[in-house]
Amino acid sequence: MIRVGIVGATGYTAVELIRLLLRHPEVAITQLTSRSDAGQPVESVHPSLRGRLATEISAYEPDRFAAEVDCAFCCLPHAASSPVVRELVARGLRVIDFSADYRLDSAAEFSRVYGDGHADPERIGKVPYGLPELFREAIREAQVVANPGCFPTTAILALAPLVREELIETSDIIVDSKTGVSGGGRTPKLAFHYPECNESVSAYAVGTHRHEPEIRQIVGRWAGSGIEAHFVPHLIPMTRGILSTIYLHPRSGVNVGRIAATLREFYRDEPFVRFTETLPATADVANTNYCDLAVRPVGSRVAVISVIDNLVKGASGAAVQNMNVMFGFLETMALD
Repeated sequence: MIRVGIVGATGYTAVELIRLLLRHPEVAITQLTSRSDAGQPVESVHPSLRGRLATEISAYEPDRFAAEVDCAFCCLPHAASSPVVRELVARGLRVIDFSADYRLDSAAEFSRVYGDGHADPERIGKVPYGLPELFREAIREAQVVANPGCFPTTAILALAPLVREELIETSDIIVDSKTGVSGGGRTPKLAFHYPECNESVSAYAVGTHRHEPEIRQIVGRWAGSGIEAHFVPHLIPMTRGILSTIYLHPRSGVNVGRIAATLREFYRDEPFVRFTETLPATADVANTNYCDLAVRPVGSRVAVISVIDNLVKGASGAAVQNMNVMFGFLETMALD
């Protein structure tokens, strides 16, 4: 049994995480913290937990938190997370960080993309990226794991096996993604307000989204060099789910059948990636930790369709999967 705590326990990913941890037989939730809701019972912030968890939300105090926790989930915003991660690691905790603070390869790149300085620059570039399907051994021994971005999860799982086998061109990759409104978080934003997004589909952050460098860097590790990937997200009026269509150029002599066979074989023994002959939909993976993949020819290109639940495989489910790997539990525990 391990003791877990959540720093920043009031958002959508936090409540999804709590729900998963409550059904984990090897976990006890001992700390939930929030700056804005300290002193309140958790059910007053997350009514769906009524009668399921009696823990009171408290203010974050590093020494008290560390004394009661073995594994911390840090659900704080970008740039606000790294100071807390640094404090907790110094006190001997293992940490799974939901922010982008440790996903990129350098502090300079983080500052360029996110416009903020970094409180723990020495650790950047040394933290495993939290996709066990690709980085399991590094995650197993890690003190800190960088939980992936939700959009990048769909693209990286689709692309990594193909660039590793040198089946596709690493230039002119297009990642076209649709997301539900929960991807915007719990803090109200005008574009995600019901009257603004209902009965409407809109592109946003075209050419400027912060997840594009993350996709390029992580897939580039598998390519052995940089890749050129263009990412365009769209907001869809549904609560949860991401569907990404990734358009790529096969290399000479490579057909769609070989690309399909490579993905199917690469993920054959992975519990949470399913290759399907039929086109997947977000409803197929809703409330699960699965990523479903399919391929289709599109003229001279091949399209890989990749779908996840953004709050589970795109966030909290991935975090629990990483925790299971780090502590030697069955990887599917609490996620079946």
